[in-house]
Amino acid sequence: MEVHVHGGSKRKVELSAKTGRSKDVKKVRAALLGPGSSSGAKGPKAGLIELLDTVVHHDIEINLSETLVNSIDNMEPNALVKAMVEFCSKALILGRRVGSLYQRELKEGSRSRVEELTEELEVQADKHAEEKSAWKKAREEWLEEKKRLGTWKVRCLDLENKLKGRIAELEEQLRRKMVDWSWSWRTLKDINVSDARFDVNKDVVDGELVSEAGSSLEEEADKMGKGSDANIDDVMVVEDADEGTT
Repeated sequence: MEVHVHGGSKRKVELSAKTGRSKDVKKVRAALLGPGSSSGAKGPKAGLIELLDTVVHHDIEINLSETLVNSIDNMEPNALVKAMVEFCSKALILGRRVGSLYQRELKEGSRSRVEELTEELEVQADKHAEEKSAWKKAREEWLEEKKRLGTWKVRCLDLENKLKGRIAELEEQLRRKMVDWSWSWRTLKDINVSDARFDVNKDVVDGELVSEAGSSLEEEADKMGKGSDANIDDVMVVEDADEGTT
C-alpha cells in the first residue's frame, strides 16, 4: 500500500494478512509519521522506497483533535484503508463538482463580461458616430469658411491690383506736373519784373501795348463821339421831314 505523507513524499508499506491489529496499526502509524514514532527509537528503514520530494505550499495546515488522532491510531487497517478510499472518492467527487461549478461560473462570468464588453463597445461606437458626425459638420463649416475667405482673397487681390495701378497713374501725373512746375519755375526765374512786357497795368490793343487807364479813356471818347454824330444825323432827318410836309 502507498501512503501519502505530509511533505509530498510517498512511502510504501507492506501489510501482512494476519489479524494482529496492534502491529498493523504500528506499521501504518510508522508509515504516516515516520519510523520510530511508535516506539520512540529509530529502526532501520526496511521495505521503504524513497521518492523525490515534492514542494508544496507550507501555508496549508491541518489541525486534528487528540480524540480524532487516537481514534485513527486505534482503527483497524481495513477500516483505515476504506476510510481513506472513501475520503479520496469524496474528494474526487467534490473536486469534480467544484470544477464544474467553477467552469459554469467562468462561463457565466465570461458571458456577462462579454455582454458588458459588447455594451461598452456599442456605447463607444455610438460615441464615435456622434464624434464623426460632429467632425464632418465642422469640416464642412471649415470648407465653407475657406471658400468664403478664398473669394474675399481674390477680391482683395483684385482691389489691390487696381489700387496699385491707380497709384502708378497718380504718380505719373504728379511726376509730369512736377516737370511742368519745374520748367515754369525756371522760366519765371528768368523774367525781369521791370520789363514793360510784363507790366500788369498794360494790355495789347490792336497789336500795340497800351496802358489800361489810357485805353479806357480813349474808348469812352470814341463812344461819346459816335453818339453825337448819331444825334446830328437824327436831327437832320427830322428837319427834312418837316419841310416836306409844309
